Amino acid sequence: MPSSTIRVLVVDDYEPFRRFVCSTLGKRTGLQIVAKASDGREAVRKAAELKPDLILLDIGLPTLNGIETAREIRKLAPESKIIFLTQEFSAVVVQAALSLGARGYVLKTKAGSELLPAVDAVLEGKQFFSRGL
Repeated sequence: MPSSTIRVLVVDDYEPFRRFVCSTLGKRTGLQIVAKASDGREAVRKAAELKPDLILLDIGLPTLNGIETAREIRKLAPESKIIFLTQEFSAVVVQAALSLGARGYVLKTKAGSELLPAVDAVLEGKQFFSRGL
């Protein structure tokens, strides 16, 4: 893993889940939450402004869904790595996420055990997918 601090944007409309993600990431040194967003437009704005290294992105977001949000972020912060963290497991949605260059796809039901391994894999240049996808 890189020795410098990895700057993270956490995007989820459900505040308790955002808190869970932030506290889980807080267990890992070298990760810094630089911003949180609760909807797609806010996520795009913060990604463009902060250019985070890593974005954890839900798909079921208000104002702009996660797929559209990722499409916009790709244009404004192309270096940011995206991990989708979502309840969506349909093949069509997973394929759409991958076509946008997502490096990881973690189901919320597995986030407790798979979030940190997903972050590690993506930061090492690999891809990560929840088991069962």
